[in-house]
Amino acid sequence: MSQPVGSANDWGARGTAGVSFAAALSFDQVDVSLGGQKVLDKFSLALRPGEIVCLLGESGSGKSTTLRVAAGIQRVDGGEVRINDEVVSGRGFHMPPDRRGIGLMFQDFALFPHLTLLENVTFGLKPLGRQAALAQARSALRRVGLAQREADYPHMLSGGQQQRLALARAIAPRPGVLMLDEPFSSLDARMRETVRGETLAILRETHATTIIVTHDPEEAMLLGDRIALLRKGRIVQIDTASAIYNAPADLSAARFFSPLSEIEATVAGGRALTPLGSVPTPDHPDGTRLIVAIRPFGVLEMGSEGQGVPGRIVDKRDAIGIDLCEVKVEGLDRPVSIRQRSDPRFIPGRDVYLSLNSEHVLVFVKD
Repeated sequence: MSQPVGSANDWGARGTAGVSFAAALSFDQVDVSLGGQKVLDKFSLALRPGEIVCLLGESGSGKSTTLRVAAGIQRVDGGEVRINDEVVSGRGFHMPPDRRGIGLMFQDFALFPHLTLLENVTFGLKPLGRQAALAQARSALRRVGLAQREADYPHMLSGGQQQRLALARAIAPRPGVLMLDEPFSSLDARMRETVRGETLAILRETHATTIIVTHDPEEAMLLGDRIALLRKGRIVQIDTASAIYNAPADLSAARFFSPLSEIEATVAGGRALTPLGSVPTPDHPDGTRLIVAIRPFGVLEMGSEGQGVPGRIVDKRDAIGIDLCEVKVEGLDRPVSIRQRSDPRFIPGRDVYLSLNSEHVLVFVKD
């Protein structure tokens, strides 16, 4: 059931989350097989203390398994996991989860329905002693804006409030490493932006080294210091959001970050010739068969007159302040998609002219 839209004012004051002693975390050639299928295949990743890395990939790529391995819930078949250079998982060795100093926030929140909010948060704080545990738990509840609800039960909360409770429980022990598995997937689009922003603020305040699993490229770009793109249990590319977006490792990676108009072309004279114009290809010899990939935004400029390649708008959808147009161009089997600022002149059936910004075109060798 949809819940009322929350706001940043519902949360506690920024800068009040407890600070963790951030830990380095590394995976070295980790193998995991489940049900006869290899889920992680020589998986390697190193996180610096305090860094936020987003794991991005299709379902079944190994994202959630990576979290379970780090937390100690899943054993490894090969390779090693280290926290601050101490081996916590390896062939023949497995440190229990409660000794790793890792906080884990599950996709379904995994709250205890029979415990109050305060009891949920203090559950992992028993080693501190009762008074210290209560103080730390209340501090975490205060930061996520649930201090006045400590005697309530999880079923009395909205979906967004349950997400906050799960976050409070994860940060309350002040772990050196924090794992978030699809933390915003259950929230509606209106609430997600606020919750995401406040969660990121809390992660920065705690300084915990963090892995966030997501299947949403935009979310990964907003949250991560780096993004690791997984495919079949291996990282195919890891870099900053801008670097991985502007220079994807391959065509599949480019497709993951945005829809594309893909045009087959052959290099001639150091350029790939397409119906939209030519693209310089200095790294490919003449005769190389390529895929020229064009994103909807920032590559093609559409005008109602002047120079450019002629085309005709065959479909248009309106977003808030944005036109989503499909433009038919002679020589292309499919219309190209273009996103640009709303303009009432551009309607289906209208003839237009397209100018290609070749600097933002992506070029890949055709398999």
